[in-house]
Amino acid sequence: MWPATFDNRLKAWVALRNRCQSLELEPALTAINQWWHLSPWQPYYLHWDDQADWPDPWQLLSDNVYCDLARGLGIMYTISLLDRADMADAELVLTEDDGNLVLVAKEKYILNWNRDSIVNNKSKIKRIKWVQKTQIK
Repeated sequence: MWPATFDNRLKAWVALRNRCQSLELEPALTAINQWWHLSPWQPYYLHWDDQADWPDPWQLLSDNVYCDLARGLGIMYTISLLDRADMADAELVLTEDDGNLVLVAKEKYILNWNRDSIVNNKSKIKRIKWVQKTQIK
Protein backbone atom coordinates (compact mmCIF):
# COMPACT_ATOMS: atom_id res chain seq x y z
CA MET A 1 0.00 0.00 0.00
CA TRP A 2 1.23 3.48 -0.86
CA PRO A 3 2.05 5.62 2.23
CA ALA A 4 -0.68 8.19 2.88
CA THR A 5 1.43 11.02 4.32
CA PHE A 6 4.52 12.78 3.04
CA ASP A 7 6.47 11.80 6.16
CA ASN A 8 5.57 8.14 5.70
CA ARG A 9 6.43 8.31 1.98
CA LEU A 10 9.87 9.68 2.85
CA LYS A 11 10.44 6.94 5.43
CA ALA A 12 9.30 4.23 3.02
CA TRP A 13 11.50 5.63 0.25
CA VAL A 14 14.56 5.64 2.53
CA ALA A 15 13.79 2.05 3.55
CA LEU A 16 13.49 1.06 -0.12
CA ARG A 17 16.85 2.62 -0.96
CA ASN A 18 18.53 1.03 2.06
CA ARG A 19 17.16 -2.39 1.10
CA CYS A 20 18.16 -2.04 -2.55
CA GLN A 21 21.70 -0.94 -1.77
CA SER A 22 22.72 -4.51 -0.86
CA LEU A 23 20.57 -6.48 -3.33
CA GLU A 24 21.81 -7.91 -6.60
CA LEU A 25 20.91 -5.83 -9.65
CA GLU A 26 17.74 -7.59 -10.83
CA PRO A 27 16.08 -7.91 -7.39
CA ALA A 28 16.96 -4.28 -6.63
CA LEU A 29 15.42 -3.05 -9.89
CA THR A 30 12.36 -5.21 -9.32
CA ALA A 31 11.88 -3.78 -5.81
CA ILE A 32 12.23 -0.21 -7.08
CA ASN A 33 9.79 -0.82 -9.94
CA GLN A 34 7.21 -2.50 -7.69
CA TRP A 35 7.42 0.24 -5.04
CA TRP A 36 6.81 3.05 -7.52
CA HIS A 37 3.93 1.13 -9.11
CA LEU A 38 2.12 1.37 -5.78
CA SER A 39 1.85 5.14 -6.27
CA PRO A 40 -1.55 6.64 -7.13
CA TRP A 41 -1.75 7.12 -10.88
CA GLN A 42 -3.12 10.26 -12.53
CA PRO A 43 -2.70 11.15 -16.21
CA TYR A 44 -0.73 14.13 -17.45
CA TYR A 45 1.02 15.44 -14.35
CA LEU A 46 4.42 15.99 -15.99
CA HIS A 47 5.39 16.54 -19.61
CA TRP A 48 8.68 16.15 -21.43
CA ASP A 49 8.48 19.71 -22.79
CA ASP A 50 8.53 21.03 -19.20
CA GLN A 51 11.66 19.17 -18.14
CA ALA A 52 13.25 22.31 -16.64
CA ASP A 53 10.31 22.49 -14.23
CA TRP A 54 10.21 18.85 -13.15
CA PRO A 55 10.05 18.46 -9.37
CA ASP A 56 13.03 17.26 -7.36
CA PRO A 57 12.53 13.91 -5.60
CA TRP A 58 11.22 15.43 -2.38
CA GLN A 59 8.73 17.65 -4.19
CA LEU A 60 7.62 14.67 -6.26
CA LEU A 61 6.89 12.71 -3.08
CA SER A 62 5.20 15.73 -1.51
CA ASP A 63 2.96 16.40 -4.53
CA ASN A 64 1.90 12.74 -4.52
CA VAL A 65 0.64 12.84 -8.12
CA TYR A 66 2.06 10.25 -10.51
CA CYS A 67 1.51 9.95 -14.21
CA ASP A 68 3.70 7.48 -16.12
CA LEU A 69 6.41 10.11 -16.56
CA ALA A 70 6.36 11.11 -12.87
CA ARG A 71 6.58 7.46 -11.84
CA GLY A 72 9.53 6.97 -14.21
CA LEU A 73 11.17 10.08 -12.78
CA GLY A 74 10.70 8.67 -9.27
CA ILE A 75 12.37 5.44 -10.40
CA MET A 76 15.27 7.46 -11.83
CA TYR A 77 15.64 9.51 -8.63
CA THR A 78 15.77 6.29 -6.62
CA ILE A 79 18.41 4.78 -8.89
CA SER A 80 20.38 8.03 -8.89
CA LEU A 81 20.50 8.26 -5.10
CA LEU A 82 21.63 4.63 -4.85
CA ASP A 83 24.70 5.59 -6.88
CA ARG A 84 25.49 1.99 -7.86
CA ALA A 85 27.94 1.27 -10.67
CA ASP A 86 25.68 -1.42 -12.11
CA MET A 87 22.89 1.16 -12.53
CA ALA A 88 25.10 3.99 -13.81
CA ASP A 89 23.74 3.87 -17.37
CA ALA A 90 20.08 4.27 -16.34
CA GLU A 91 18.00 6.41 -18.70
CA LEU A 92 14.45 7.73 -18.59
CA VAL A 93 13.15 7.44 -22.14
CA LEU A 94 10.11 8.64 -24.04
CA THR A 95 9.47 5.95 -26.65
CA GLU A 96 7.86 6.40 -30.05
CA ASP A 97 4.64 4.85 -28.68
CA ASP A 98 4.54 7.42 -25.80
CA GLY A 99 5.92 5.05 -23.16
CA ASN A 100 7.97 6.55 -20.34
CA LEU A 101 10.43 3.79 -19.56
CA VAL A 102 13.55 3.48 -17.46
CA LEU A 103 16.29 1.49 -19.17
CA VAL A 104 19.18 -0.04 -17.21
CA ALA A 105 22.20 -2.19 -18.08
CA LYS A 106 22.36 -1.26 -21.75
CA GLU A 107 18.58 -1.66 -22.14
CA LYS A 108 18.61 -5.18 -20.71
CA TYR A 109 16.13 -4.16 -18.01
CA ILE A 110 13.03 -2.06 -18.61
CA LEU A 111 11.26 -0.50 -15.64
CA ASN A 112 7.93 1.34 -15.56
CA TRP A 113 6.45 -1.05 -18.12
CA ASN A 114 4.89 -3.75 -15.94
CA ARG A 115 3.73 -3.38 -12.36
CA ASP A 116 4.95 -6.71 -11.01
CA SER A 117 8.21 -7.25 -12.83
CA ILE A 118 10.96 -5.67 -14.82
CA VAL A 119 11.17 -6.65 -18.45
CA ASN A 120 14.31 -8.38 -19.64
CA ASN A 121 14.72 -7.06 -23.16
CA LYS A 122 16.85 -7.95 -26.14
CA SER A 123 15.31 -5.64 -28.73
CA LYS A 124 16.24 -2.00 -29.27
CA ILE A 125 13.93 0.69 -27.86
CA LYS A 126 13.12 3.54 -30.25
CA ARG A 127 13.73 6.73 -28.31
CA ILE A 128 12.08 10.10 -28.94
CA LYS A 129 13.51 11.92 -25.88
CA TRP A 130 15.63 10.81 -22.94
CA VAL A 131 17.55 11.88 -19.86
CA GLN A 132 20.45 10.04 -18.37
CA LYS A 133 20.93 9.39 -14.68
CA THR A 134 23.66 11.99 -14.50
CA GLN A 135 21.34 14.68 -15.90
CA ILE A 136 18.79 14.51 -13.09
CA LYS A 137 21.07 14.32 -10.09
